Amino acid sequence: MSRIGKEPIKIPDKVKIAVDGKLVTVEGPKGVLTRTIPREVDLEIEDSVARVIRKSDDRRVRAFQGLARTLVANMVAGVSRGYEKKLEIVGVGFRSEVLGNILKLQIGFSKPVEFPIPEGINVSVERQVNVTISGIDKELVGRVAAEIRALRKPEPYKGKGIRYAGEVVRRKVGKSAGA
Repeated sequence: MSRIGKEPIKIPDKVKIAVDGKLVTVEGPKGVLTRTIPREVDLEIEDSVARVIRKSDDRRVRAFQGLARTLVANMVAGVSRGYEKKLEIVGVGFRSEVLGNILKLQIGFSKPVEFPIPEGINVSVERQVNVTISGIDKELVGRVAAEIRALRKPEPYKGKGIRYAGEVVRRKVGKSAGA
C-alpha cells in the first residue's frame, strides 16, 4: 500500500488549490503552479486538507497515488516557502557572475561558459564561487542546478569543478612519482 499517498496534504492559510478535471492549480504568496495529475487518481479538498484518492487498488494505481500526492505537496510547499539549491565552484581562477538572465561561468575552458537562466528561476552569486538557485518549482530548481553542475563535474584528483554545497568528492591518489 502507498503510505505516502494516504497522507493528507495540509494547506497553509495563504495557499489556494483549484482542481479542474485533472489540472491542479496551486496559488500562494510566491506565485502560481499548474500541473496535470495522473488520470488514475482524484484530488479531494476539504477545509484546509487535500487528499489524493485512487480509483482502484491496482499496484500501478497505488504508485500513481503516491506520485500525485508528492507532486501536489511539493507545489504547496513551493508557492508558500520556495526551494533553493546551492552550488560551490572549486578551482583556481574559477568564478561566476550573473549578467541579466545569463550566468557566466569561468571554469577552466578557453572561453567563459554562458548558461541561460530559465523563466521562474532566480540565480544569485556570492563571492564569485557560491551560486544559489531558487524558485517555486522544485523540479525546475533541481534540473537547473544539475545542468549547471554538469558543465564541469568535480573531478576526483584535485577536486576542481562545480559541486553541490556539502557534497563530498571522493579523492583519488593519482600517479606516484619515483622508483
